[in-house]
Amino acid sequence: MHHFEYRNGELYAEDVPVRQLAREYGTPLYIYSSSTFAHHFKAFDSAFSSIPHCTCFSVKACSNVNILRLLGSLGAGMDIVSGGELHRALAAGIPPERIVYSGVGKKHAEIRQALEAGILMFNVESMQELERIASVAGEMHLVARISLRVNPDVDPKTHPYISTGLKKNKFGLDLEQSLKAYRRAQELDGIEPVGIDCHIGSQLTSIEPFIEALDRVMRFYETLKSEGINITYLDLGGGLGIPYHAEEPPHPVEYGRVVSERIKDSGLTLILEPGRVIAGNAGILVTEVVYTKDTPSKHFVIVDAAMNDLVRPSLYQSYHRIAEVQPKGRPERNVDVVGPICESGDFLAQDRDLPGVEQGELLALFSAGAYGFSMSSQYNSRLRAAEVLVEGSTARVIRRRETYADLTALEE
Repeated sequence: MHHFEYRNGELYAEDVPVRQLAREYGTPLYIYSSSTFAHHFKAFDSAFSSIPHCTCFSVKACSNVNILRLLGSLGAGMDIVSGGELHRALAAGIPPERIVYSGVGKKHAEIRQALEAGILMFNVESMQELERIASVAGEMHLVARISLRVNPDVDPKTHPYISTGLKKNKFGLDLEQSLKAYRRAQELDGIEPVGIDCHIGSQLTSIEPFIEALDRVMRFYETLKSEGINITYLDLGGGLGIPYHAEEPPHPVEYGRVVSERIKDSGLTLILEPGRVIAGNAGILVTEVVYTKDTPSKHFVIVDAAMNDLVRPSLYQSYHRIAEVQPKGRPERNVDVVGPICESGDFLAQDRDLPGVEQGELLALFSAGAYGFSMSSQYNSRLRAAEVLVEGSTARVIRRRETYADLTALEE
């Protein structure tokens, strides 16, 4: 569910007309609904209320510090993958003990930064990373709490670019390597192994891959116990999908029930890292039609948003629903919705049946709250969009639109 709906023939974000926001703040424009963020977080988090757990929002999905602060106020922790994301989480007031640090390429300075902050734990992805964390912790006379990211070799049946739990993926260690790594962790003075981590992919639309991975990890947990390695946290990552188009992902309640039933007697505290399922449908991207163009073989709708604003259609061939901000009931025609960037790959939709829109009208791309602005860039020296957060009948800018001075500020 989300709080973007049509009233009296025009699209609203909560109680504010989208047309009004576009007029005031310009386009392209990211608009977020605070009520949707809150509703989605509570729906997900409450699904695990019967067991000890911490829901750590995946910062990479939507990293604006104001969004992180909103989720933190609801009790969210944060899953981070860089020193910059740690900086954002701390700036948002997230307690360090609710922060877990994932990612395959943590550098010396980033490890030091996280140890100084006192995060809950590192999700370690290689033997060399384990040794480096131990070395940095030793230099600082600290002990680093870690979990090892176990790669269970489970096919999530999702886009290959967002699959992370197969043997061929760069993430984690297989079960045999993981056991060796836990044994090594027990030997290292600067390391305390406290958890097991597993994340198999993103935009999963079935519970079965989660359960297959969980069952394999729980068998591995029993092996660790038999070796005297005492684990207290189980990090299952994120990955639950959302309905962009015709997908029918499981509801968090269903996911929570199945997972909770399997680990309720284990004594483990569950860590969850949802991103898309919280943020995806909490944001839209609004764009203006700049031109329409007909050729003998194609009809084009050229808009002022581009692949630098929303790269998912070009990168993943992803579908985002596109609709008029003020529908006029016109017949549909098959079009490509494209941006101004000098790349044939710059499109937001291809072969899409849309009403015959005209120059100057506004379109909304739905389900743009996750991996939208956070993956945006300045390619073609384009100014990144503004971000606006709506709460009821009020709206505020949470990231101003860039200026030309911003483009060169770091180059002078």
